[in-house]
Amino acid sequence: MAGSSKKVIYAALAGNALVAVTKFIAAALTGSSAMLSEGIHSVVDTGNQLLLLLGLHKAKQPADERFPFGHAKEVYFWSFVVALLIFAVGAGVSLYEGIHHLAHPAPITDPYINYLVLGLAVLFEGLSLYFALSEFSRTKGTRSYFDAIHRGKDPTIFVVLFEDAAAMLGLLVAFCGVLFSQLSGNLIYDGLASIVIGLILGGTAIWLAYETKGLLIGESASVEVVAGIRKLVAAYPDVEHVNQVLTMHMGPQHILVNLSVDFSDQTTALELEKTIGVIDLEIKRTWPNVKQVFIEAEARGALRNDPTRTGSELPAPPAEKS
Repeated sequence: MAGSSKKVIYAALAGNALVAVTKFIAAALTGSSAMLSEGIHSVVDTGNQLLLLLGLHKAKQPADERFPFGHAKEVYFWSFVVALLIFAVGAGVSLYEGIHHLAHPAPITDPYINYLVLGLAVLFEGLSLYFALSEFSRTKGTRSYFDAIHRGKDPTIFVVLFEDAAAMLGLLVAFCGVLFSQLSGNLIYDGLASIVIGLILGGTAIWLAYETKGLLIGESASVEVVAGIRKLVAAYPDVEHVNQVLTMHMGPQHILVNLSVDFSDQTTALELEKTIGVIDLEIKRTWPNVKQVFIEAEARGALRNDPTRTGSELPAPPAEKS
């Protein structure tokens, strides 16, 4: 998965770098506000890809005394920084440029240069979007795109997907702004296009921040993984009841599992130790992304009487017999 993420990021990085250069050249030659906003957009996207690569690199650092669970969450942190940069730099500068252009409109000297650059940009961005969309479609399985984004644990792929989709939409807006300004002779359309691009970037940033926030705080594993672990543990003959299955994604391919299990009272200490060891190995074998498993032997009644546990964490009491 990490290798696939890097390929998507490298493709987006190359495309955005090429597009940024051509957009700035076109903006300098024509004086288009929308084209300048698009150039800033591409520079921000290029920097974002570098930050995502930095996050993937830092995530590989081994665990140590200070970070006993490793550094896999670096990916989540830098993805959140990317969302902030899109909002603060990309959206902020585009909105400022658009408002400034409305107050002090400047003529577009040669709009055909803009059309040429926008065409090249659509080609580069389209290839990057196709690559990101193909990879995301391969990993999402049978889930819908929105559900896969919401429940996905690797933000690097959908961050690039969001950026490329916003870029394609921004290119369409920039094209309309330049075209309407040329046809009508009213320069207000170019400034409005820059403002719309800023709003698109702002909306993209807010959505990205929302999706990465949960991962950064600590989302659980998927419902299927949690249910599977519960079913696997409950099948052991020494297990009376699985009280809790608490999971957390420490990274896209790093799941932490904490289990509270009520073992049979007839289980000896040696048998208990052996069973816990077998459960640990079986969980990691079935779900390779599970890196740590902690199992606590705890009576079901003791769990309900623990004041430190919230009611939502406790299993439902057995139904009374009539």
